[in-house]
Amino acid sequence: MNAKTKEANCNCHGNVDEEVEGLKKVVLVGSPNVGKSVVFGNLTGKYVTVSNYPGTTVEVTRGRAVIGHAEFGVIDTPGMYSFLPITEEERVARRVLMGENPDVIVHVADAKNIERMLHLTLQLMEAGLPVILDLNLMDEAGGLGMKIDLDVLRKALEMPVVATIATEKTGMENLKETVSGYEKQVSRVPLRYDGLIESAIKGIEEGLEGNYGISKRAVALLLLQDDPEIKGMIREREKDGGVAVYKIAEEAGRGFSQPLNYVITLARQAFITRLVEGAATIEISRRTDLKEKLSQLMMHPLTGIPFLLLSIYALYEFVGVFGAQVSVDFLERRVFGEYINPFVTGVVTSIIPWKVVQDLFVNEYGIITLGVRYAVAIILPVVATFFIAFSIIEDTGYLPRLAMLLDRIFKKIGLNGRAVIPVVLGFGCDTMATMVTRTLETRRERVIATLLLSLAIPCSAQVGVILALLSGNVKALAIFIIVMTSVFLFVGFLSAKLMPGERPLFYMEVPPLRWPKLSNVFTKTYTRVEWYFKEVFPLFILASVLIWAGKLTGLFDIIVNVLAYPVKWIGLPEEAATAFLYGFFRRDFGAAGLYDLKNAGILDGIPLVVSIITLALFMPCIAQLSITIKERGVKMAVGMAAFIFPFAFFVGFVVNLILNGLGVTL
Repeated sequence: MNAKTKEANCNCHGNVDEEVEGLKKVVLVGSPNVGKSVVFGNLTGKYVTVSNYPGTTVEVTRGRAVIGHAEFGVIDTPGMYSFLPITEEERVARRVLMGENPDVIVHVADAKNIERMLHLTLQLMEAGLPVILDLNLMDEAGGLGMKIDLDVLRKALEMPVVATIATEKTGMENLKETVSGYEKQVSRVPLRYDGLIESAIKGIEEGLEGNYGISKRAVALLLLQDDPEIKGMIREREKDGGVAVYKIAEEAGRGFSQPLNYVITLARQAFITRLVEGAATIEISRRTDLKEKLSQLMMHPLTGIPFLLLSIYALYEFVGVFGAQVSVDFLERRVFGEYINPFVTGVVTSIIPWKVVQDLFVNEYGIITLGVRYAVAIILPVVATFFIAFSIIEDTGYLPRLAMLLDRIFKKIGLNGRAVIPVVLGFGCDTMATMVTRTLETRRERVIATLLLSLAIPCSAQVGVILALLSGNVKALAIFIIVMTSVFLFVGFLSAKLMPGERPLFYMEVPPLRWPKLSNVFTKTYTRVEWYFKEVFPLFILASVLIWAGKLTGLFDIIVNVLAYPVKWIGLPEEAATAFLYGFFRRDFGAAGLYDLKNAGILDGIPLVVSIITLALFMPCIAQLSITIKERGVKMAVGMAAFIFPFAFFVGFVVNLILNGLGVTL
């Protein structure tokens, strides 16, 4: 069974997951967006979500695979560009390589960007690791007119080199044979540096006694490049705290006018350039040129906005209209309203004579008539259609281009274009998106992103219900979008001004534009819907039980009565307090409560818009709050909640005041 283990705080020695314990280990490494997860799926038969946006997760995925006549443990690491890490993902990937003692490392590389990919290949070889180079995405390289001579690479690097198209399983049998027949050996070091650097490397190697899981040459190079994590390891593992080797590194640095990291990188680049010139040829096709022009238009500030608006409109039509209106109406009113709820209520009341027990399963707050109905009839259609749309957006390669487009705006709020991924994922599930904030480079970015997700990014299920509530009322929908966008930008800008810390940098790999494959979209959607039923559906059942218990003990009524005061303060009927309490269990649960109030004729016009805005800004649900505590700590999570709760009602009060003051009719 496929297991995921979070390695962000892993111990680099002896950390062996049960999934691969006792087996020979194959570790997959490579930059984001090169198809590692697809290779993993082909090897193990397990599916892993594939994203065209670099770095969607810092989880390490493990599985078992029968390769040849033996069973292997396969480990899929987070994306890494270099053995000298910048992001948390790269640090995690390197820790796995240093701590897992792999028998084979498959470096999955993007064939069309071979010159950039080979930097990591060289570093893996310098680390003394057993490497196989897998040039993946050969179809895209061929589409660019590229031809790569694998034999030239094999001879120059003295290592196995294979070519694959993982999405079509082309070359996978060759990769399996290469893995199966690989004999663990120390990789040859193909590159020698400037004499002064080589002298420093030799001196540092002789001065190192500790075990680092990689070659002493690689440790020396990382020390010369001023890697803080390696420096910390040397302090801990060397008898003299590394004083002698630090002195060698400092002396070597004085011998160059440029930083040693720059000098070493230039030397690698010169070697790789010569290698690629002898191994690859390219002829740019007209078709590729047109694709590139379209790509540039998507990222340009002027032409990119129409593409964004078109995407939002398409998303609204599919998720907001088909998912949240047509599908929800059919399931909620026809299937549950006319068939399931009456049938189940009749069966339960005929079997169970006690009203208090009946209420647990049916009636106003029953597990089936409330929890299951909300989860299946109101939320599921929206979640499913959103997952389909999101999978298509991922596979086309549009997300990285959106990140490039929004980078300038995001920098104003203390983030960068890379933060697009957790923000967009937040429209799917804020809990999942909060976990993904760990991919952001600085603590400052992670805190700001977590706050904005908790406050101003409604999840897909909540958005779906909101769209259903505002269907046909363009003016009300426009007010909602304007207020939420303004809050997002204002709070982000204020946080960036008030919060000290390192300013964000931005770099990313932009993949080519691709036609999405229906099979991949279907598999992704199926996997995510499966996640919904395993992780989210039980929370609706739990919420129904808690509400039933709260009603039974009177605690529910006490909380509702307390919430009624701020609810009435912003111009809403006191019945809306119940929906706000629902919202704490799950945001979409609360939105569905407003949906019921609208259908009952209790909410309409300005109060409806005010209630939706306030609830969208309201406290994060229990699941998101628990993840925030785990990721940011109790103090930070409580501080965010203490700010969000009154701020949401304050915004609701201001919106109600302005709309009534201007005499707006909705």
